[in-house]
Amino acid sequence: MPHIVIISSSVRKGRNSHRTALFFQNFISSNALASVEILDLKNYDFPIFEERLRFFENPTLLMLEFASKVKHADGVLIVTPEYNGGYPSSLKNVVDLLYDEWRKKPVAIATNSAGPFGGTQVITSLQFSLWKIGAWTVPAMFPVPKVQEAFDENGAPADEAGTHKRATIFINELLWCVEAKKRME
Repeated sequence: MPHIVIISSSVRKGRNSHRTALFFQNFISSNALASVEILDLKNYDFPIFEERLRFFENPTLLMLEFASKVKHADGVLIVTPEYNGGYPSSLKNVVDLLYDEWRKKPVAIATNSAGPFGGTQVITSLQFSLWKIGAWTVPAMFPVPKVQEAFDENGAPADEAGTHKRATIFINELLWCVEAKKRME
């Protein structure tokens, strides 16, 4: 069974995008699609980016743990809010902190916003950063408009049938890429 890590990237007070991360954790595990864990950036105290992890003289244990979890995952699902057309600095920090860990890693991106567009403006800039460091971004999107209405605080969707239908397509794309990568190794 593949192992997926979900990066919940918002560290903001009162964040809503974490609801999407909780939804995917529940969805993946309850459908026995993969083993899954959330890497909540709110639980990590990463410094402002100063250098890639491999060049740190004394990396913190949390940095090493995070890097190991990303490296050993079969795939990564990033859940990110859109802040003024971009993604949060907490996510940019960890994208840039790692390098080899992202290489050829299947990465799916779920975007969120409080407004009607679901964070779709952020996807190209995040995909570009991931592409530049060698990640394999999955050609599927999962935008969540009005995230505060789409999921409750525990990740339960307001429209269960519709959300599950979209999530099935999205996660199947990630799992297809995970399987394809395994076959190419």
